[in-house]
Order: sequence, then C-alpha cells, then structure tokens
Amino acid sequence: MKNIFLIIITTILFSACDKALEEVPKDFVSKANFYKNEQDAEAAIAGAYAGMQNDFFGITNYLMTELHGDYLFGRGSQAPITIWDQILNQQNIGRCATNWSSFYTTINRANAVLDNVPNIENMDANTQKQILAEAHFLRALCYFELVRGWGAVPLKTKESIDLSAVEAPRSPESEVYDLIVQDCLIAENDLGEVGGETGRASKWAAKMLLAHVYLTIENWPGAAEKANDVITNGPFSLITVTESDDFYKIFAVDTSTEDIMSMHHSETKGSTIPNYLHRAGNVPYNYSSGGVFAWLPDTNSFIGDSWDNNDLRKNFNLYTQYQNANGDWVPLPSTTPVLFKKFITNTSGISLYSVPIYRFTEAYLFYAEASSMADGSPSTLALERLNMIKRRAYGFDPNSVSPVDYPSGMSGDAFRDAVIQERAYEFITERRRWFDLKRTGKVKEAFAAAGKTIIDERLLYPIPEDEINNNPAISQQDQNPGY
Repeated sequence: MKNIFLIIITTILFSACDKALEEVPKDFVSKANFYKNEQDAEAAIAGAYAGMQNDFFGITNYLMTELHGDYLFGRGSQAPITIWDQILNQQNIGRCATNWSSFYTTINRANAVLDNVPNIENMDANTQKQILAEAHFLRALCYFELVRGWGAVPLKTKESIDLSAVEAPRSPESEVYDLIVQDCLIAENDLGEVGGETGRASKWAAKMLLAHVYLTIENWPGAAEKANDVITNGPFSLITVTESDDFYKIFAVDTSTEDIMSMHHSETKGSTIPNYLHRAGNVPYNYSSGGVFAWLPDTNSFIGDSWDNNDLRKNFNLYTQYQNANGDWVPLPSTTPVLFKKFITNTSGISLYSVPIYRFTEAYLFYAEASSMADGSPSTLALERLNMIKRRAYGFDPNSVSPVDYPSGMSGDAFRDAVIQERAYEFITERRRWFDLKRTGKVKEAFAAAGKTIIDERLLYPIPEDEINNNPAISQQDQNPGY
C-alpha cells in the first residue's frame, strides 16, 4: 500500500456525559458525519487494509504460521511453538489470540465498508464498485486464514458497533468457505487490473485467492481454471534466474513482474521479518542493529543434505557465512551454523522489500496440482508447468527441456508429492508449508521424516479465552481439543 495509507482515519470514543453536547465538533468522526463522499470511502478501505499491518496481519501472525512448518525451530519465546508433542504454552496461546483479534478487526472494517459505502450519494460508480470489491477480498482473505487456523469460526457479515453484535456461534467450516467463495467471486468480477499498487487487491489477486481456496476445499477443476486464467491472461511473467542472487529481483525490490499482490514497505514502514531471521550485523544480509534470529533452519528436514546443492534456491534461502567488520567472510557461530536468507535489509538497516501475498510462480504450481488431481494423473501441460518452476530454480530456461525435468509417466500420487515438494522449496519462509501439509493430510508424515512427533491437538489453534468469555454463543465446550 502506498498512497492509500496517506489518508488517516481519526476515531474518537467517549462515554456519555451528564450534559449532552449541543454541537458536534467539526473534527469528530462518527457514522453520522462520516461516509459522506468518495474521500470518506477511500479512508474507510484504507483502514481495512491497515489491518494487515507491516507484514501479513502482523509479525505475530506471520511467525505463528511460519513456525508451524516442519523445516525450522523457534528460538527464545518462540521455541515452545516448535515443541510438537505439547500444546502451546500461555505466551503463544496469547499470540494466537492476538492473531484472531487482528483478523476480526479487519473483517469488521471490511464489513463497515460494505454496510456504509453503498449509501454514499454522488460517488463515482466505478470507484464505489472497486472499493466494495476490495472489502469483499479482504474479508475473504481473513476468513481463509481463520478457517484454516481454527476450523469452525464465528461468521460476522455486518459491522459490529456495540456489544449486541458480539454473539455469534462457531459456523461449520463449509459455511465459512461458502462465504469466502462468494466474496472472492464478487471481488474477481468487480476488481480492476493490478496497476501501480500491488499492495491493493486486483482481479488477479482475487483469482489467485480463489484458486487457493478451491485447492484447499478440493474443487480441483475450479482451482485449475482460475490458475490457468492467471497464467494465460494475466500481465505477469517469470523472472529470469541464472544464479542464486537473481532471486533478489523478486524479493529485494519494490515490485516485479511476478508480483500479483504483496505487502509493501518503505523507510517509515519497515518489515520486521529480517529481525527474526538474522543475527545483528550479519552483513550483507542484515545491516540493522536488531537481530533476534528466532527462526532457525532444521537441516534434519527437507532443507538439509537431501536438497540438491545445484538448486539455486538452496543458496538463496540459506547461508552459513557472513562478512565481519573487515569485510572478510567468516562462518556463523557453531550455535547457529545456518540461517535463513531470503528476506534482508539494505545498508541503512531498513527493510525495503515487498513480502509476497501471491506471486506468479504459485499460479503454475496451483495449476499443476489441481489439474492432475482433477484428471487423476498429470497431463502434459501440468507436467510442463511443474517443470518450468524447477527449471528456473536450477538456472535453466523455464520454456526449454532441461536435465532436471520430472519424467513423464508419473502416477497421480507421485506427481502431487513432487508439486508439494517444489512448493516447499519455492515458498520457504512465505507462510505456505504448514497449510500445505494440513490440506494434503501430510503433517505427521512430514514431521516424522524430520524426526519430530506432533500431537493432534496442535493441528488447530486455541479459541481465545476472551472470545469464550464475551461471546454468549460460545462456551468452553466449543474450545478446540487440548485447550
């Protein structure tokens, strides 16, 4: 988000006084004197986008999703997240509650847009339609995160303005997905092109979200159709890669030809992700004074010796050396011999890059998996699109046959495993692995392969105690197992 966040929404909450005010101050913002014009509508949708915070609904959400992967460990207060034979401790239960609140705050802001913007008179019809579509997209995105993380969740489709709107039971996952699909279809139909602001939703972002949703609920033809639409009709192209640092053309820039939607950063709105990946002063990857390196690679997993060193993504995602004050390359300390590298800072210590929400690479892998699942085995096109991503990873031309191609004649199961493996390599530290394992039923298998045992209670996050205490339609009996 760029220009849209230049609009500031001022909200003042106050309690009733003995003497009512005879005149409403001109700087007071309420529903009665807001939602009057197009600028108010833009401010309202900016407030909804602001719920996504600096990274993706805040670093607490990012880390909780990421640290549920099988290929890393947490450090410090995040270490208990990766103790898989135990439920979450109180601090991390609190982090889950923070994430729940972030999603529902954004949902309520989106609902406020949907409830009020249609009533603004003398507003440009196309602008109004665009803003409403963005609200539908954001609501769908939030519920997609909620239903995958917590299972059945309360459905709220109207703005909550007082305590009377708190009561809402957990709705079955099928009903939550029905709303998500409905919102996505509206967004797909009414949103415009990407334009210059990939921090805002476009019809292509809506198609990617819809493909992702369809893949999750096993609507294979629908997922394949949406992904194919993005590939064949979208204004995107794969970045050329011949060496590992070429991937910085995707991740260390404001935007690229692969950027369908992303979280943008600036000198005043920096990402905090590098602080969780690097030690302080790990030049040339982290020039910032901060560095808690709380996400540590687990080389007993698929990112260890089994990962081909010729795959350029390996050197791009992991590093074992850094430059000291003299500019000499020295090994990382034995306590943390390998760290993640994808997200970095610049020489000023500012995180300027964009964090992907959806990038073009994923459309190829969505299509490959969905098409093969729909047909029962991989078609020539599905195989080709999987191979395009693998070829690029090894520095080959994505459009030409290469020595690293997956062979024809793979079974449907083997092919899907190959797609999920390519997704694992491609989207390291991009919030994908945990939910990929969950939707494919591969959690325990993948964790066992990394020497870990995970209990069933860890497959869902705990419902926040505040929700149970304040929502009359939910009791402790509605809590997820183990909490």
